[in-house]
Amino acid sequence: MTRPTPQIWFLTGSQALYGPETLDQVASQSQQIAGRLAADGLPAEVVWKPVLLDAVAIHRQMLDANASDDCVGVVVWMHTFSPAKMWIAGLDALAKPLLHLHTQAGVALPWSTIDMDFMNLNQAAHGDREFGYMQSRLGVPRKTVAGHVESPSVRHRIECWVRAALGRQELRGLRLARFGDNMRDVAVTEGDKVEAQHRFGVSVNTYGVTELVEVVDAVSDDEVDKLVVEYADTYRIAPDLLAGGDRHESLRYGARIELGLRAFLTDGGFGAFTTNFEDLGGLRQLPGLAVQRLMADGYGFGGEGDWKTSVLLRGAKTMAAGLPGGTSFMEDYTYHLVEGEQKILGAHMLEVCPSLTADTASLEIHPLSIGGREDPVRLRFTADPGPGVVVGISDLGDRFRLTLNEIDVVEPDEALPHLPVACAVWEPHPSLATSAESWLTAGGPHHTVLSTALDTEILDDFAEMTRTELVVIDEHTTTRSFRDGLRWNAAYHRLARGL
Repeated sequence: MTRPTPQIWFLTGSQALYGPETLDQVASQSQQIAGRLAADGLPAEVVWKPVLLDAVAIHRQMLDANASDDCVGVVVWMHTFSPAKMWIAGLDALAKPLLHLHTQAGVALPWSTIDMDFMNLNQAAHGDREFGYMQSRLGVPRKTVAGHVESPSVRHRIECWVRAALGRQELRGLRLARFGDNMRDVAVTEGDKVEAQHRFGVSVNTYGVTELVEVVDAVSDDEVDKLVVEYADTYRIAPDLLAGGDRHESLRYGARIELGLRAFLTDGGFGAFTTNFEDLGGLRQLPGLAVQRLMADGYGFGGEGDWKTSVLLRGAKTMAAGLPGGTSFMEDYTYHLVEGEQKILGAHMLEVCPSLTADTASLEIHPLSIGGREDPVRLRFTADPGPGVVVGISDLGDRFRLTLNEIDVVEPDEALPHLPVACAVWEPHPSLATSAESWLTAGGPHHTVLSTALDTEILDDFAEMTRTELVVIDEHTTTRSFRDGLRWNAAYHRLARGL
């Protein structure tokens, strides 16, 4: 799952008219701005590039960015005035995400010493407006951030964009393995895989469960022994699963599934996968523990053949890397509808990622009561409290839609001693009623990604980069405004497709 260190290229626009002395100052100051960004510990290396002075150099730089496997996006700043007709070919060619940084070298104006030399050198307020016009004229998708790089809010917004660019880049080469097909007769987990590859870059293909079973059955007992020891060192294991316990063989088989699944995914270069309890072939258990541990290592996953959520989870895991909090496959399961205390209890049959808690999970075995297989082993815990988001992806036929709800994960009102699976409890913004009505109106799915690491801005940037519709349910949402927004969105996306 490791990748080369990703890069953000820092490009600066000017023109030869200013002469060598001024251009040397432009280069020096743009290097300082790039260095300040690099010092902020962004999740990508900031690479400064020489100042761009003409259309040929700009076009070549954009082509080089496209061709670079390391470059995940470009930050562009007009330090001085850079006539925007020079940028037409370059902007038209650029296929990587773009952030327009509207800044200047100094924070405060030196009022008593300002002369025309200073004005000629420090005119981003002038040059960036020229550049902004051309981006809009060409319809270039981008994020615009205004302010000095010393500002914490500016640095945060740039980091959000960088994380979104990493998520987009990950999906461009993602391979996803579906073991079996979708759960029968379920609609929302279906989708257009060709359009998904065109839109996001992900390759989604199906593999017979028999192929996985062959790998699982070939796992050696020595490998299983080592993994069982790792389980004992990592989790609180139920006594009946320990060596000598009545269900120890079930734990060993769960370990065998994990080892086989890891080997299959590693050998095939897959970063995401799905399973389906209706299509288990020769697997004696529905993979539970294995899926949870693979998600904790960054893999995307979707239950019941839900490849779209698996893709979204892998992207979200990439965007959230290094941030506090967790990110997991999730499902809205049931409601607490007491007036003034409304909450959602989210869970799934087995597959909730332990990254959602800092506590030590309990490794247990319980009946699944669905699927007709042996009782599966699974990790059991409750998600830690904190602000977060729930986001789902739907195929509307003419486009993909991301539906996002801002939430607060909370502690359950009481203990859940009889709930045999991991879970999360949350309060949706602005209220459960408005949240649910809006989600249903948007056609949001029942499978989602829950993250206490990501925020709305990161996912908004990701949606812009991939030209994917995003609708947000937050503290300002009303059902009427949300409904009207969906109608405007529908008109826009249909017009934007052209004839």
